[in-house]
Formats: sequence, C-alpha cells, structure tokens
Amino acid sequence: MGLFGPDSITWRVHREPIVTVGGLRSLYLQALHPRAVAGVEQNSRYRQDPWGRLRRTSEYVTTVIYGTTEQAEKAARRVRAVHRRMTATDPRTGELFRVDEPELLRWVHVTEVESFLDAALRGGLRLSPAEVDGYFAEQTRAAALVGLDPATVPSTADEIRLYYEEMRPSLELTADSAATGIFLTLPPLPYGLGLTPVRGLSFSVSALAIGLLPPWARKLYGLPGLAATGLVASANARVLGTLLRQIPLEWIESPARKDAMRRLAEARAAEAQKAATA
Repeated sequence: MGLFGPDSITWRVHREPIVTVGGLRSLYLQALHPRAVAGVEQNSRYRQDPWGRLRRTSEYVTTVIYGTTEQAEKAARRVRAVHRRMTATDPRTGELFRVDEPELLRWVHVTEVESFLDAALRGGLRLSPAEVDGYFAEQTRAAALVGLDPATVPSTADEIRLYYEEMRPSLELTADSAATGIFLTLPPLPYGLGLTPVRGLSFSVSALAIGLLPPWARKLYGLPGLAATGLVASANARVLGTLLRQIPLEWIESPARKDAMRRLAEARAAEAQKAATA
C-alpha cells in the first residue's frame, strides 16, 4: 500500500480535513527560521503563483501519504533534484548556503508534521499519547525521502518539544519573515474572489492558523502570546473540525487517496476471492 497504509496512524490523521489549516500553520512557523525563509524568498515564485505552489505541495504530501512506495520515491527524487540545485544567501551574514542543508530540511519536516497533528487533535481527533508518538515515528519515513537520516529526526512528542526548545534561540522575525507572514494572511485570490466574501473566509482561516501557533511563535510575530488566544483557537478548531467531518469525504478527498482506496478495495476483493476458493 505504500509507506503507510489503512492501519497507520498517518492515515487517521490525514483523513481529517482540518489538517489543511495545519499546513498553513507550518508555513508561519517555517518563516521564523531566517535561512529557511531566505531560501524560499530567493528561489521560489510563490508570490507570482501561490495557488500553483499550494497545489504542487499538496500533491506531494498526499502522494507520500497515499501513493505506492514507487510513487512516493519518484516524487521525492524530483523534489531532491530541484533542491540540490538551489542556493541562497543568509541576509544576516552574507553566507551562501544550500537549501537542502539537513538543518533546514529537518526544520521544515518537524514544523510540518507537528502542525498537521496539532490541527487534527485540536479539531477533534482523539489519539492516545502512544498513538501521537506513533504518528511522529511513522513520519520519519517521509523525512528519509527528502534526504534526512531518520535517526536525526524527532520521533516522539517529547523529542519534538525538546527540538523546538533547542531551535528557539535561532528563530527571529526578519524582513523576509514579516513579508511572508503578511502574504500568508492576505494572499491574492484568483478570479476576483478578493472582492467577495471569500476574502473574509480566507482571512478567518489564516487567523485560525495563527491562533494555533505556539505562544512563543505568536510573540515572535509581535502578536499576543496569551494562553487565552490558544484556547479560543482550539475552540474554533473543534467547531471547524466538526463541521468539516460532516462533508462526505469522497467530495473532498485527494486523487492520491481515491487511488489508494481503489487499490485497497481491489486487494481486499482478491483476498476474499482467494479465501472463498481455498
């Protein structure tokens, strides 16, 4: 079935539609790493094509989660090949660096998977502490795809917490961080939707993603780090998560998940036929 499968905790987490808000949350976190955000600003065309960038990133994530092992590895090879050619200049020191440095890859990976899980849990998914650790452990397979040594990737909730504590002194709000944060909060909307109520909906999603950030991250953005802000965001996430779960999954599921469910049904049918003829 691929890197994970129907019995994995990863499939349970990513079945929750609210993980999309978690993906946005991760972008706000990633932008607080000076080198990570500089690498994006100096190499990406996301400002010219934000929705295309979002679509490609989403396709990669769902391919890794739901695709066959071959599909996931092929997608990862393409990403590694692109990153291998990219360099950027540290705006603070003038140092030239590669965007596929392990430290940067690890930061992107950790913020991404921690944000996915945080949104799912605060949106109403119930997991035991052991299952939470299981999710992070499963996700080291995704980390390996981008070139990280799984042994160097936090694989439990406690390791994630310690990792953030270790990283915090190196995080700061740079000019690139601020510009990225504003862009994420008020992105250009296609087809003139920025002049419709969709703008308000888009802003509400961004505000929720910001509210779900750890207090220390909100403070770095110059926003209140009050515990009450997180509590309100959690309450809003629970409401949104409940509403989104009312939408039939087949209406919003990704092509990669649809294909995975087809393969799963075919495999189960083959097993049933084999058992019936045994």
